[in-house]
Amino acid sequence: MATLTKKDIIDEIAIASGLERKEATEALDGFISIIKEELAKGGDVTLSGFGKWQVRQKHARRGRNPQTGEELTIAPRKVVTFSLSQVLRSELTKGK
Repeated sequence: MATLTKKDIIDEIAIASGLERKEATEALDGFISIIKEELAKGGDVTLSGFGKWQVRQKHARRGRNPQTGEELTIAPRKVVTFSLSQVLRSELTKGK
């Protein structure tokens, strides 16, 4: 199964909407920019029928360097998680 790239998505948008490739590129870049900005502010992004991106805070924790076995503290950090909507989850499990 091949990876869907940004170029592939732009091509599909251009075909489906009748937009020029440049316009489709601007639309996708704008869409991605909006999502990035909202996540950077700590907000959630929900696309109905698709899923939800959330920024979560991970606390500091103890870890171990796998090469040396040395114990260390992993610093607190923010991570982005994605949860599937029930609609998409059921679409993906239909083929099983």
